[in-house]
Amino acid sequence: MTRVQEASTAELVGRLSEQVSRLAREEMRLAVAEIKEKGRHVGIGAGLLGGAGVLAWFGVGTLIAALVLTLALAMPAWSAAFVVTVAVFAVAGVLALIGRRQIARGTPPVPEEAIESMKADISTVSERAHR
Repeated sequence: MTRVQEASTAELVGRLSEQVSRLAREEMRLAVAEIKEKGRHVGIGAGLLGGAGVLAWFGVGTLIAALVLTLALAMPAWSAAFVVTVAVFAVAGVLALIGRRQIARGTPPVPEEAIESMKADISTVSERAHR
């Protein structure tokens, strides 16, 4: 007989308890790592959206300055102000799109991979326990 066949029920239950405990700790580590990664994406996205908001504010200021220059002077200086306004709004739009994509990657902050892995582990343990 092999050592496994000779093991008492108490020893087997002890091993099972140890393995389940280790498995639960590993799954928790995975869940924490996954939540940290998603949180990082949300943070980056929020920062980019904040930057887009600041640039949009400057864009409004530049647009107002361009309108003032347009009314005050009928010279090429106003066209330069409009070019700057368009460029600032274009940068703000790009930052907003990137920020939105980052937030979408980080939400919802649920550790989906860890949950699926734990479900598979529970299923495996249940199947083996019923044999």
